[in-house]
Amino acid sequence: MAELRLRDIRKNYGTVEVLHGIDLDIRSGEFVVFVGPSGCGKSTLLRAIAGLEDISSGEFRIDGALMNDVAPSQRGIAMVFQSYALYPHMTVFDNMAFGLKIAGFRKDQIAARIRQAAEILQLTPYLDRYPRALSGGQRQRVAIGRAIVRDPKVFLFDEPLSNLDAALRVATRIEIAKLKQAMPGATMIYVTHDQVEAMTLADRIVVLRDGRIEQVGSPVELYRRPANLFVGQFIGSPSMNVLGGTLARTGPDTRVELDAGFTVAVPIPTEAAMQGQRVHLGIRPEDLRPCSTDPLFRATISLVEQLGEVQLTYLDLPGLAAPLIAKLPGHLDLHPGRDIGLTAEAANLHLFDRHENAIRPAEAGHKVAVPAE
Repeated sequence: MAELRLRDIRKNYGTVEVLHGIDLDIRSGEFVVFVGPSGCGKSTLLRAIAGLEDISSGEFRIDGALMNDVAPSQRGIAMVFQSYALYPHMTVFDNMAFGLKIAGFRKDQIAARIRQAAEILQLTPYLDRYPRALSGGQRQRVAIGRAIVRDPKVFLFDEPLSNLDAALRVATRIEIAKLKQAMPGATMIYVTHDQVEAMTLADRIVVLRDGRIEQVGSPVELYRRPANLFVGQFIGSPSMNVLGGTLARTGPDTRVELDAGFTVAVPIPTEAAMQGQRVHLGIRPEDLRPCSTDPLFRATISLVEQLGEVQLTYLDLPGLAAPLIAKLPGHLDLHPGRDIGLTAEAANLHLFDRHENAIRPAEAGHKVAVPAE
């Protein structure tokens, strides 16, 4: 178990700064996921924690001890990389034992640690096999086992599933979730660009963009209360629908005149000074539902992607460059060219100001307005 503290962490490559003052506390025993688009700095931050990248400025501490100038091997950290990096001429047992042998552990200690890790990862039947006789998911579990036997303070995972096919990704993600349950005291940091992995694995998610933290919170908090438009659109699949508009009325029952030609009342208080300002209204595809009377809006279906349980319905609205997406039940009879009325609960609407920062909702219970006359 270990507590991590990062204060004003910056990383420069020459004159280019890629991490811009990262402040973050990671509690002991926590599973934290760094997520964000390619180039956002998540892997650079992970490598700085591991000691594989020098920190240009700021402080990084583990259990209160300053780590800035401590060698990677002395930090009590084990890292699982994107590639398995297994020795092809060694068995699973020998791959997992190699680091312990170098560190001078006795044979009985090595055997005990490997047995324990193999049981956790369900690798016991494969200890005498060579990597070529394993599937990709099994090889990744061996790489994880090699980290477990070291009994580190902190586990680091750098996109460990990105080389696996879709089915193996799901299976190995489940194995990592089980590992988290089997080792509740272990502090783990996991890097991914896949927000599904982030939502299903994390105790807390750190969303990064352009070397800065946009928001830190539980998966549910980020989904329901995004701090800004970027987080709102990044978390959730398909992405949140965003409609531009203007504040026509402020106060407890804010009204927004949307460019698509309808007006919405949202239970999000705004100040009088904001009246007339441009805003963004966010609606998640799964929060839209068919409505035959008093719909929020009517639209024409342009495309339907039938997925069985649900169908992704693409809708054309005036004033929108991209279609609106609704995730609707799979049994509905939907087809291109059909007009459909849709609505959403007021509590599920998200409002963002002209700077794309969230305007926090008031108490739920207000009704969505009918279309403007």
